[in-house]
Amino acid sequence: MVKFIVAFSALFAVAFGYAIDTKIDDSYNWRIVGGDDAAVGQFPYQISLRGSSGSHTCGGSILNENWVLTAAHCVYGGSASSYTVVTGSTTLNSGGDRYSVSKIIAHSGYNPNTIENDIALLRVSSPIQFNDNVKAIEPESDVTGTGDCVISGWGTTSYPGSAPNNLQYLALKTISNEECQSSWGSNTIFDSNICTLTQRGEGVCHGDSGGPLAANGKQIGIVSWGNPCANGRPDVFTRVSSFVSWINEQQN
Repeated sequence: MVKFIVAFSALFAVAFGYAIDTKIDDSYNWRIVGGDDAAVGQFPYQISLRGSSGSHTCGGSILNENWVLTAAHCVYGGSASSYTVVTGSTTLNSGGDRYSVSKIIAHSGYNPNTIENDIALLRVSSPIQFNDNVKAIEPESDVTGTGDCVISGWGTTSYPGSAPNNLQYLALKTISNEECQSSWGSNTIFDSNICTLTQRGEGVCHGDSGGPLAANGKQIGIVSWGNPCANGRPDVFTRVSSFVSWINEQQN
């Protein structure tokens, strides 16, 4: 069973978490909208954040052996004891190692109405064990211009839709904040956001929330919100480079 978490911005865009319970089935072959199945070990930093029922709620990424990065809206109002982090698996119904969460640090400036500062850290109760399928990803501290990137996650392929069992990935392109603002409005896209847009039919959806947007082997974004799903408008991410100092300070 999967718990959906939904938040609305002033433009009625939806944060890409889960909001209703959904069963996972081996026969599911749906993808991140327009994406493909990930190979085992292709995204070793990807985690599945599970709720109290034990099923996927959001994505996230491994920062180091003790900390995981995700979106604040994924854990807003929740308690650490109700979450589990699963590492090292590309399927939701099997495999991977499980770690209980001992601490949640959501950004103090997170605004559930505007979805600004949508970032959170999760401390796991025991050190994450690294191997070929489990590795950390470094936050990118300097993102300039536009370019190629890749998203991974277990988000649905339509709105509304059902969760895939296999981890999905999709090549995307970042766009300028000015271009993103022209679609969403200048009061909705902040300097601490980064946006992607390729074409209609390609993008993220519910269940991808908190997941990593990566470029050149480093994490540049955290899935935050959009107008579900892949309908030709930009997807909006938390710009990781805006929070590197915050990330480092919180781990001390």
